[in-house]
Amino acid sequence: MKLNDITEAIIGAAIRVHRALGPGLLESAYEACLAHELIKAGLKVERQLSVPVIYDGVTIDCGFRADLVVQDQVVVELKAKEQINPVDLVQLLSYLRLMNLEVGLLINFHEKMLRDGIRRVVNDYQD
Repeated sequence: MKLNDITEAIIGAAIRVHRALGPGLLESAYEACLAHELIKAGLKVERQLSVPVIYDGVTIDCGFRADLVVQDQVVVELKAKEQINPVDLVQLLSYLRLMNLEVGLLINFHEKMLRDGIRRVVNDYQD
C-alpha cells in the first residue's frame, strides 16, 4: 500500500470519528476510536508505540510514545486542543526521524471542521 493511500485512509477514518463524536473529548477517546476504524478497514495499527532515542550507539528509552503507527509507515499524532503549536509539528518530525519514517499526520480533533486540524509532516519524503 502506498503512503498516499495510507494517509488518505487515515484521514477518512478520522473524519468519520470526528463526525460521530465531535470536538471536546480527550485525545485518548479519539485515539481508541480512530484505531478501531483503521483496524476495521484492515490496516495494521500500533498504539502508544515506544519511540527510542539512539545516542552514541546506545538505545535510550526516554518515554516517548507515538499515538498511532499505521502499516509500519505512518506516524499519527492526535491532539484535542485549541490550536496546533509549532512544537507539535516539531515533535512529530522528531518521531519520524527517530523511527526512520517518511510521513506523519498531526490531527487536532478540537476543530469544528476536522480538515482544518490536519497537518501532513514529511521527513525527506520521496515518492
